[in-house]
Amino acid sequence: MATRRIPRPAAVAVALCAAALLAACAGASRAGCRKHVAKITEYGAVGDGKTLNTAAFAKAVADLSERARDGGAALVVPPGKWLTGPFNLTSHFTLYLDEGAEILASQDMKDWPLIAPLPSYGRGRDEPGPRYSNFIAGSNLTDVIITGKNGTINGQGQVWWDKYRAKELQFTRGYLLELLYSDSIIISNVTFVDSPSWNLHPTYCTNVTISGVTILAPVHSPNTDGIDPDSSSHVKIEDCYIVSGDDCIAVKSGWDEYGIKFNMPSQHIVIKRLTCISPTSAMIALGSEMSGGIRDVRAEDSVAINTESAVRVKSGVGRGGFVKDIFVRGLSLHTMKWVFWMTGNYGQHPDNSSDPNAMPQVTSINYRDVFAENVTMAGRMEGIPNDPYTGICISNVTAQLAPDAKKLQWNCTNVKGVTSDVTPKPCPELGAEGMPCAFPEEELIIGPRKLPKCTY
Repeated sequence: MATRRIPRPAAVAVALCAAALLAACAGASRAGCRKHVAKITEYGAVGDGKTLNTAAFAKAVADLSERARDGGAALVVPPGKWLTGPFNLTSHFTLYLDEGAEILASQDMKDWPLIAPLPSYGRGRDEPGPRYSNFIAGSNLTDVIITGKNGTINGQGQVWWDKYRAKELQFTRGYLLELLYSDSIIISNVTFVDSPSWNLHPTYCTNVTISGVTILAPVHSPNTDGIDPDSSSHVKIEDCYIVSGDDCIAVKSGWDEYGIKFNMPSQHIVIKRLTCISPTSAMIALGSEMSGGIRDVRAEDSVAINTESAVRVKSGVGRGGFVKDIFVRGLSLHTMKWVFWMTGNYGQHPDNSSDPNAMPQVTSINYRDVFAENVTMAGRMEGIPNDPYTGICISNVTAQLAPDAKKLQWNCTNVKGVTSDVTPKPCPELGAEGMPCAFPEEELIIGPRKLPKCTY
């Protein structure tokens, strides 16, 4: 079988900042390097893991925001453990974590103020009403970089997971990083650990690059999605390594009637060279909150290990919206419950106002050049009665079965499509012979061709 070259399943790291010098960056002579630089210690922060530095981070960002328009500003976090409550970023700004630097999220919920729910969700995702603030946040920003020498942002989420499981939370957990209505974002060469809930949540954003990022959470931690582009456009996710208790990547666009009204799709998204481990969820999920629509997602050259499914569509009655023009190629999958999984029965709704006549449109879903081993079941494809998922194409796929594999390898309802060169033999609903599935020939350019190589 002729397949595309697949990357080896190893932790991905991108060395971005090794060669540049502070003197070269100080003049802002190269894109992304900042003229004004300050260390968090200049604002009274103490990196002992015990002193609460919330005021220092707030003061630093406020001070640097005054200078950011004059060549940009960078806040350097040196080696140490820097405990803080939630804080915001500003425009034309770099948060730089040096080697050995670890920003620790406060475990005292009194340090996490309440904020309004997202308009495309209408309420908190866990609970009705407002939600806890996100750990690192910003709104209406331009030109923001979070990078360094693989420093760590640690959400210390265990206390949140315990209270969530015990149903002791009145409000929705905050995310480790959420940026709203922002443009020209770069997140690179940083490790995110133990988020209270979702890790990276760019929402209503454009031109987002997430590169060389490591995201780690226990595989049974609740809802610790890795990266969730939400109603965002032109997003590139590359060379990332994610171990998660939920979907490694989940593309979203709002929830039921609120997402329909907000009407902002997630579109023009590139995902490549991802390595994912998530035994109870998907490598890449499309939904389930997709009521503003999802289109033009391109995923390629990625690896999943001990992961429930590969690229999964998640929707349901009341969602409305659409998932279309999805292109997947070059997957290497190792120990999978399902290779192909589409779900049309998601029943979680924000309230009782969801429209039962709001049916999602799912069409033009393309998978090609996939190798999987130790597979329990090749395909579980479940559309919606009277609203079938159509235009499914699967080509050049081999799924090698696990010793305890299901006898029935394909279970298909309310789906229509074509296949070519697929083993095991697909279900009749996908049995028509087609040509190799589509993948756009023209490259989708997102963000800078080369990331800024600045060190401070």
